[in-house]
This record gives sequence, C-alpha cells and structure tokens, in this order.
Amino acid sequence: MKSAHLPRALTVALLALSLSACETIRTVVFRETSNAVKPNELEEFEPTLAVEQVWSDRIGKGADEQYLKLTPKPIGERLYVADRHGSLVASALATGKEEWDIHDKDVEYTGGPGSGDGMVLVGTGDGRVIAREADSGKVRWVARVSSEVLAAPAAGGGVTVVRTGDGRLYGLDSETGSQRWVYERSVPILTLRGVAPPVIEEDIALAGFDNGRFAAVSLTTGKMAWESPLATPTGRSDLERMVDVDAPPVIAGTTAYVSSFQGAVAALSIADGKILWTREVSSYEELSVGEDRVYVTDDVGTVWAFNAEDGSSVWKQEDLANRFVTGPVYFQGHVVVSDFEGYVHWLNAKTGEFEYREQVTKDRIIAPAIDAGSLLLVYSTTGQLVALRPH
Repeated sequence: MKSAHLPRALTVALLALSLSACETIRTVVFRETSNAVKPNELEEFEPTLAVEQVWSDRIGKGADEQYLKLTPKPIGERLYVADRHGSLVASALATGKEEWDIHDKDVEYTGGPGSGDGMVLVGTGDGRVIAREADSGKVRWVARVSSEVLAAPAAGGGVTVVRTGDGRLYGLDSETGSQRWVYERSVPILTLRGVAPPVIEEDIALAGFDNGRFAAVSLTTGKMAWESPLATPTGRSDLERMVDVDAPPVIAGTTAYVSSFQGAVAALSIADGKILWTREVSSYEELSVGEDRVYVTDDVGTVWAFNAEDGSSVWKQEDLANRFVTGPVYFQGHVVVSDFEGYVHWLNAKTGEFEYREQVTKDRIIAPAIDAGSLLLVYSTTGQLVALRPH
C-alpha cells in the first residue's frame, strides 16, 4: 500500500551516509516543516482518568533533533539513559535519583541502550558497540561493526545481536565482543532514518530490514531459519519504493507482530515465518500488544486497534492526524501515545476514546512511552524524562 500522504509528511532533510567509494544510501527523516500538512488541533474532552507525575528530571541532552530515539531502558530496579553526546546514566527507577553517570569523550551514541547477559549496551555513530556491566557501568568490551548503530543491541544466551545501518545483523560473543557471525541483506538507495532493533526469542534472533523483509536467524550460528516479505517495493521513484521495517517485533506466545512502512502490519508464526494475517497499514513506529489486540500508529498519525487473532479492526482514533504521533504502548488497560508538542494522550484500550491528556514537556517526543511496571515513562528529544502513574 502506498500512502498518498507520504510526500507531504516527509521532511526535506536527506542525510548522505557513505558506505564505500562506490556505494551511497540516503536516509529520510520525518519531521514537521512549514510545508507539511497542518497538524490536527486538539479538541477538549472531559477526562475520565487521573494521572499523577511521580517524578520528572532532565537526564543528558537528548537526541538534539537528529531523530535518534535512544529510548531509556529499565533493567531491574534501574533505568538507563543514553544521550547523543556520550553520557550513560543509571538512575533508580522508582525515584529517578541518579546512581552513576559515565561520559565517553568524543563518542556519539546513536543506538540504545540495550540489555541482556548482565550488560547495558550502546551503539555509536562510528560503528562501535560498547558493553558495560549493568550494575557498575564498568566496560566489559568494545566491538567494531561495519557502520552506524541506530538501534538498541540485544543480548541473550551468550550472544549480543547488533543491527547496523548498512543492512547487517551481527552476532557477537557476550563475554568478549568478538564476532561470531554476520547476516547481511541489501539496502535500498533511499531508506528511512532508523533500523529495527533486533529481538531475541529463545534460540533465534528476529530482525526487520530496509528491503521490506523480516528474518529469523539462529542465535548461535547466524544461519537463516526463515525470511518473510512484509512488503514488496513498487512504484517508479525511490521514494515510492521505500518499504522499511523499522520497528522491533512484539512477541506474544508463538506469534510475532511487526509493521512496515508502505507495507503492512502482520502476524507471523515464530516457528516458520508463515504470515498468519496482514493489514495494509503503513507504519514506521513501534507497535504494542495487550488484551488480545495489536495497537499501531500509522504514518498519518491514526491509532489503530486490531484483533490479535485475525487482524480484524476493533477501533481507530483519527483525531491525532499529522501530529507526528509516537508508537502506542499498552499500559494497564490504556493505550498511550505522545506527539510533537509534548502532549501525552491516554486512550481507552477497549474503545479508543480519549481518557486523559497532558502536556508534560514543550519539547518533541519521538520515542514511545515505556512500560516500567508500576510506572509509565515518557522521554523527550531534549532529555526530559517524566514518570507517570494512573489512578
């Protein structure tokens, strides 16, 4: 499915990323511009939910408008936050109180934090992966990969999995950082700014690619277990042929739910990659699953709820169109999204109706909210972090 909204929603910013002397790809960044469609005005409603701010703090300097999500990572009782300028902060999740702050000089963090095997993992713009002990922050190892790391690495079963901007998926030894395997797919001439974070599920690693394909590879060998096409490039221009899979899959039981830009939202069998159902909804944002439903924000800003079993529509909320809405997160019976003006919107998970809204920051929010158990965390592009609790 090609979105008629696409040419008006895209920013004019094109970033050149040189791969070799004879190979170049370009990435497109989504941002609001003066030529973009006017965002929907927010309409007033009577709140049916109360939400309190438990704590709020500015941690680091955020992403500096580079469209780096750098989504904070809860691990146990701590919260880890990385910023573009090389700071990695560990804070108490319950209070936001800082426990330690490590700054790597002359390092640009671009992907992470990720976690697994007792580590916190961050990727850099010059193709490094830095692994630190989660408790102390002590460096365990630093590994080199082939290009920029824009997604949070993941570790499990003794293997650290890293997705790079040039279409590669690496398997590194979690103890030493040495390379075990690499899985590679071609990269189209034009892609969205970002790549899909890998997800480890038992003995396989799952990852999406910019050519519209979604793959499962052996965690120990990197050999392909299966690969499924979520979207097929069509159209005359490179822009029309963009079919990036930029969001991580959500695993529920034996099914992986995943979305693609100008492609589809799909449910796949983890065992063999068989596509169980698809919906022609274009999305480059993370999706969420809860109450037997799949929640998706499409490339216009409409929030959808689909039946997780068969993909049938349950509801859609269109009032946030053109507000550059984040991916949704299911949290305690609610669906939460944020927007470019710093508003956090709470929707009823069963009906899609608005329950509560608050502008928690005046800065743009591009990362989805984070389910941290009893708290919901919202993180802005400038490093403002807010912990919320409904009651």
